[in-house]
Amino acid sequence: MNLTTVKKHGGKIWAWFWMILGILYFFLPLIATFLFSLRAKLNVLSFTAYQHVFNDSNFVYNFSYSVLWGVLTIIVGVLIFVPTAYLIRLKLPQFRIPVEFITMLPFVIPAIVYVFSLVRTFSQPPLLIVDSPVLLVAAYTVLSMPYMYSAIDTGLRAIDVRTLTEAGQSLGAGWGTILFRIILPNIRVAILSGAFLSFAIVIGELILAQYLVKPAFAPYMTYLIQQKAYEPAAMAIISFALTWAAMGVIQFIGRGSGGGEQSQIAGGH
Repeated sequence: MNLTTVKKHGGKIWAWFWMILGILYFFLPLIATFLFSLRAKLNVLSFTAYQHVFNDSNFVYNFSYSVLWGVLTIIVGVLIFVPTAYLIRLKLPQFRIPVEFITMLPFVIPAIVYVFSLVRTFSQPPLLIVDSPVLLVAAYTVLSMPYMYSAIDTGLRAIDVRTLTEAGQSLGAGWGTILFRIILPNIRVAILSGAFLSFAIVIGELILAQYLVKPAFAPYMTYLIQQKAYEPAAMAIISFALTWAAMGVIQFIGRGSGGGEQSQIAGGH
């Protein structure tokens, strides 16, 4: 066995070691949380905590509102970031770096600072909308901006935007038709990726909903943590399951639409 083979096998062993370590680091707390959530009855493993959660009308109420905020955030994000990324890639490439810098700002501005700025700005005339759901959806849109914009921009990089645009124009299509009937179908998997990441952020975000006093999943979970023992653990597992279900939907739709996208792109060329 030569030195190259030894190094190759050594690299595989270390790769497996770090992968297994990462899996254990990720899943052991989840397994412990799940087992704890089953101990609502003394000395018996049961789904009593889950039954309590699903039977609680406040859970349905708050979770429904979080789903609504998430859907609205996705719609607003798509309507804003798809045309923006498309225009930058097609006509304004010099603005790509400044816009990417702006989209990264939610990573460096603490949420607590952001929400107090919103309250300070929009709690007095003529911008008195601090009690409106519009402000919360707008805030969520900004918070999800790094994920949604990056996903859309990555999708646009994978297709020939200029060629598809010129092909559409040569057939008499207007800008709206090109954007929504040519570009959008070709990046739908990228949009779905950004959409589900945005949805996960909205479901798990606490600060904005709590300080803007709006019903949402995360504040309700915080309230349960203060009042209950086993139900918060059950809700954590439910939240994790919902997130993974969303990722599964991405994979399913991505596989189902991958061939169609390739044929559309090829047709554009």
